Amino acid sequence: MTKVGFGTVNWIVLVVYLLAMLGVGVYFTKKASKNTDAFFKAKSSIPAWAAGFSIYATTLSAITFMSTPEQAYLKDWAYGVGSLSIILIVPLLIKYYVPFFRKLKVTTAYEYLEERFSPVMRVIGSLLFILYHIGRVAIVIYLPIIAITTVSNINPILIACVVGGLCIIYTFMGGIEGVIWSDVIQGILLLGGALLVVIVGIVSIKGGFGTVINDAVTNHKILSSQDLNVGDLTKFIPLIFAGQFFNTLYQYTGSQDVVQRYQTTATQKETNKSLWTNGILALITIPLFFGMGTVLFSFYKNTGSLPHGFNTSAIVPYFVITEIPAGVAGLVIAAIFAAAQSTIASSLNAISSCVVTDFKQRFFDHKFKNVSDVTLARIIIIITGLFGLGMSIYLLIGNASKTWDLFLTVTGLFGVPIAGIFAAGIFTKRSNTFGAVIGLILCVIVTVFVQQNSDSSLIVATVSFITSFVFTYIISFFAPKKYTHNIVGLTASTVNEKYVKAAK
Repeated sequence: MTKVGFGTVNWIVLVVYLLAMLGVGVYFTKKASKNTDAFFKAKSSIPAWAAGFSIYATTLSAITFMSTPEQAYLKDWAYGVGSLSIILIVPLLIKYYVPFFRKLKVTTAYEYLEERFSPVMRVIGSLLFILYHIGRVAIVIYLPIIAITTVSNINPILIACVVGGLCIIYTFMGGIEGVIWSDVIQGILLLGGALLVVIVGIVSIKGGFGTVINDAVTNHKILSSQDLNVGDLTKFIPLIFAGQFFNTLYQYTGSQDVVQRYQTTATQKETNKSLWTNGILALITIPLFFGMGTVLFSFYKNTGSLPHGFNTSAIVPYFVITEIPAGVAGLVIAAIFAAAQSTIASSLNAISSCVVTDFKQRFFDHKFKNVSDVTLARIIIIITGLFGLGMSIYLLIGNASKTWDLFLTVTGLFGVPIAGIFAAGIFTKRSNTFGAVIGLILCVIVTVFVQQNSDSSLIVATVSFITSFVFTYIISFFAPKKYTHNIVGLTASTVNEKYVKAAK
């Protein structure tokens, strides 16, 4: 397939965007340098709406920006039903999860695991997050660049270095406050870019919106009877909803890059507002991103076909570069990179917060007294950022993507099970360290078996969460007495009671 030139004007727009992100980091450098409270929590000074935008941008990667429309283009909106799970998750977070994070004044999510279970569970949760997100940084850089460079003549190594490198720099400089305000800009750009694709697509089709609706209905592009067919679990709507519910619950309860935002607002009430802001944005994403795929289906059905052998994972950037005017197209491509950068920046700052808080401050503070925590955090950002960038470049020039996918799969296996342990800690009194550790091991064994015998990642997520929760609870009944400790103020039934932190 002949590649399309990116154009000087588009390059100018993209460079201006990247420099603007760098400027945000520079602006917040002085404030972020004061202490870890500023670098990791922004001194709880972020407005609720901005924190909500940041959560939204963090959970929406460039992969999602392109894969969701592709899903709607090839199939239908069935997976959009999974996004509705946010309606149930936000009230659950506000009532049962956020109060514990706020009460304990945690920097990382895994501090709750120590107070509820033991330091062992804190270390396990934090270490697994760090490993997975180091790998994820590489993939988040790699995949959108691969998609865009399959349809344009952009040099993949150059764009990886520029996009990834500048992201590392502004995260290094601005701390979480710089990351959040960058997320706000990136979130607005994401939504605006998606809306622009939808509008241009509709006006370019003869008959406009009416033709799109007709094509969608005729070709069963919204929902179909197959979406309730138990024989095809990859499209079975109840399973899609359940799997997405548990995946999302992990993001909002056991994943540091999101949980970190809960402490950046001044009060619990402000945190609640930020979660509802994010929830509304997540719901807007359904018609916007799935609608983008449906519009592109109608566009190429009525105005001309895609090139022979076209890889549909690149359908959004291909449409942007070939159909949207120069300059504006550069802005939409910038939106795709914005989605990548918001995810990368959040991962890097979260990784540094885990290393500093869960390991250095908790276990080795006396050995590193000559290095300030903010300096160490910045060193970690540079090291992990460069490693992720280097790995993405290696993937771009080599053929190691399958090996890296295996790494992400193995480390990712522990994500949803950790969410199950959080839930067991909050919703049961019996669960203890013994049950959590053994339960996690058994859960992973079951999850690996299910993964090898199922084509649906959503089945894996559902089984993973349920077995983690159930195993943790049941095995805790057989734990020696030494594994029981005071849990007053740390469970759902005692959420309003005061918790006195034990001396370490």
